[in-house]
Amino acid sequence: MAFNTKYIFVTGGVLSSLGKGLASAAIGALLESRGLSVTLQKLDPYINVDPGTMNPFQHGEVFVTDDGAETDLDLGHYERFTHAKLGRDNNFTTGKIYDAVISKERRGEYLGGTVQVIPHITDEIKNSVKLVANDVDVVIVEIGGTIGDIESLPFLEAIRQFKADVDKDDVIYIHLTLVPYINTSGELKTKPTQHSVKELRSIGIQPDILLCRTDRFLSSEIKSKIALFCNVSEDAVITAKDVDLIYEVPLVFHQEGLDQKIVELLQIWTRAPRLDDWQELIHKCKAPKHEVTIGIVGKYVDLTESYKSLNEALYHGGIANDCRVKLQFIDSEKIDPNTCDEMVCEVDGILVPGGFGRRGIEGKICAANYARTNSIPYFGICLGMQIAVIEFARYVAGLEQANSSEFNLETPDPVIYLLTEWFDEKTGTVQRRDIDSDKGGTMRLGAYPCNLVENTFAYQAYEQKEISERHRHRYEFNNAYKDKLKEHGMVFSGESPSGELVEIIEIKDHPWFLGCQFHPEFKSRPMKPHPLFREFIRAALQRTQAKNNFP
Repeated sequence: MAFNTKYIFVTGGVLSSLGKGLASAAIGALLESRGLSVTLQKLDPYINVDPGTMNPFQHGEVFVTDDGAETDLDLGHYERFTHAKLGRDNNFTTGKIYDAVISKERRGEYLGGTVQVIPHITDEIKNSVKLVANDVDVVIVEIGGTIGDIESLPFLEAIRQFKADVDKDDVIYIHLTLVPYINTSGELKTKPTQHSVKELRSIGIQPDILLCRTDRFLSSEIKSKIALFCNVSEDAVITAKDVDLIYEVPLVFHQEGLDQKIVELLQIWTRAPRLDDWQELIHKCKAPKHEVTIGIVGKYVDLTESYKSLNEALYHGGIANDCRVKLQFIDSEKIDPNTCDEMVCEVDGILVPGGFGRRGIEGKICAANYARTNSIPYFGICLGMQIAVIEFARYVAGLEQANSSEFNLETPDPVIYLLTEWFDEKTGTVQRRDIDSDKGGTMRLGAYPCNLVENTFAYQAYEQKEISERHRHRYEFNNAYKDKLKEHGMVFSGESPSGELVEIIEIKDHPWFLGCQFHPEFKSRPMKPHPLFREFIRAALQRTQAKNNFP
């Protein structure tokens, strides 16, 4: 039975970080389990055009899509929970919206009229939602921020208007709130939810479903009270209970009847949900046979949201090996040759993630050196690959002052440098850049092809010669040093089809030592772990089993 595209708008109240992104992703997973096609979109109220130049301490991870968009980390949740293929149209910010409107005004598209928030900004927001609605059954749109924030008002006004622009049965509003448990009184408190819904209704939006974040399942009495004061039906009050694993969220929501309520409100006929894969996933996560500890050596270790996709990809690698992965975050600024052994000696594998800037670089080089000389599995991602190249050049190839020109413009041996001119095989154009170019505009962003060399760690992982992976970096391997490093045992196991760009390096005679210029974590899924993470965890597991004399 054919029907119009349906729209679900997800808002949040009371306070931030309640989990709107995970809730939206879980809703997508449930609707897919019923045979529906979905896409998801994040509307963010900040004025940055995208999060590409934002400090990870403020915003967390920057997620990159195949088409090269730098987006909010919630798009990572969307892709990990669903089969949706996301791109730059799946994340809009206030800055991006205003930039589009101002550009139109400068071109004279408003015919000299006065440009205002209503209708011009709100129309642009509504148009952005419609951009992703082609060929899918349901569009799930998450509104960033918290009800009451002044920055969110144009987005809320736009989604309020949206229901009038389409069939009223094609739109529902889901509101995520907090129902805290107060230990001193031994009670769950519904007042924050009541106030949040009142705030939402004051701007013209009546929520159809409430997701109540709490640490226990809500009783029928509590649900009845919330339903009465918030003007929703009792079966539309859903417990968004805290869980041990984020991949349990779809199962908890289904247990509460969320997916059934959504299809009823949107008047969609679907098959019964098929959640066997999710149940099997949770079983694998909760009862693994093995355990490894992975040391993540970085400079954003105080905020693990900076490595959200990375952390999840490591857990996925553990799932593929029936293994629990414990993460040990190690501050690279505190590592030096005197402290390295003490700080990383207990880990089964060392991972150096991506990053920018010179802070903490020497500590990362120490970690790479320790992994290489002590036969500990090493995985370098983006900057982590460059660190491995610098370490190898210094301590194996005899280039004692080798460095990246990002960290030292005066280095006599820039084994990593800013490639000022190169042929972009994705666009078929020659790209040019220099040190003064815009930070975001000159990065290699999005999916690029890579050819693999047989009989290497990379080829064993992928089991194919041609791959495509997502990038986010400015500096590249300097091919002038390729022959020198080859002579001393470095393996270049992955390159661009033209051979101009080095994508993967390895070291011979090591249990598992690999660095890649791309970000494989962006393509890892819980039910389809990325091959490199799977093999890295396998190598770490083999090391710990050998160390403990396990069979």
